[in-house]
Amino acid sequence: REQFKQILISLQSTSHPWLTWKDTINLRALNNNTGTIHSSNLCTEICLPQDADNVSVCNLASINLTKFYTPGKDYDVKSYKHAIAFWTVVLEISVAMASYPTKAIAERSWSHRPLGLGYANLGALLMRQGLAYDSRKGRTLAAALTAILTGEAYWVSALLAQQQGAFAAFDENREPMLKVIQKHDSYADLLYETDPNYLTNQAQVSWNHAYAAGREFGYRNSQISVIAPTGTISFVMDCDTTGIEPDFALVKFKKLAGGGYFKIINQAVPEALRTLGYSESQIAEIEA
Repeated sequence: REQFKQILISLQSTSHPWLTWKDTINLRALNNNTGTIHSSNLCTEICLPQDADNVSVCNLASINLTKFYTPGKDYDVKSYKHAIAFWTVVLEISVAMASYPTKAIAERSWSHRPLGLGYANLGALLMRQGLAYDSRKGRTLAAALTAILTGEAYWVSALLAQQQGAFAAFDENREPMLKVIQKHDSYADLLYETDPNYLTNQAQVSWNHAYAAGREFGYRNSQISVIAPTGTISFVMDCDTTGIEPDFALVKFKKLAGGGYFKIINQAVPEALRTLGYSESQIAEIEA
């Protein structure tokens, strides 16, 4: 018990992901007829089957969630879905265009075609809407946007399979993959029934399409999405928060590889304060 406690304290103190149970994660594996998930990469966003001679990788890309939000208006789901479709195609092309460190990794990547589409800036999006990170509304928003991301991407992957053929190992993994996709589909329906709104409805639609099209055409990609830390690319995209995490400080200092540092101030603060009812003079005072 004491050893287990020390493991948990170590994980928490270094900001690493929590423990993953091998039996549980393999029950949700999309292509477990190919192999077993024994471990993940360092940040635990990539969990793919592996064996002694063959491991898997995927190419990453993230969408800035705040780009589809305008204060006082509904979330722009149409544009969000368009971005998801666009980047699914881009990442699918990158599977063939990318360079891989070993022949074994290249062959596994080509036969399973895993993608790593994700998002960033969730914390800032919640702030802008005046939603607590640990709240029912905050969790529902995160669940809906995540469900739309993966469901829509799998639907596009099924349409790509219709044109280009399913990934080479799909027939071998057809039963477990469709079983997991069906689970997602049923949970998306449950999400809408539990908290019916526009976003949860769109999540339901995306997964209904993904499962129906996948049963007919298969999928071009064995894995479609991840939630990566986006530590570096989030700054390039002008995000205020990384991946799925809340902001750990409203003012941050980032060290530069060549020496020195630069100061990053969370741009979501003024908008969050307006949403919460603060006056412009109060906002200016808080910013200062």
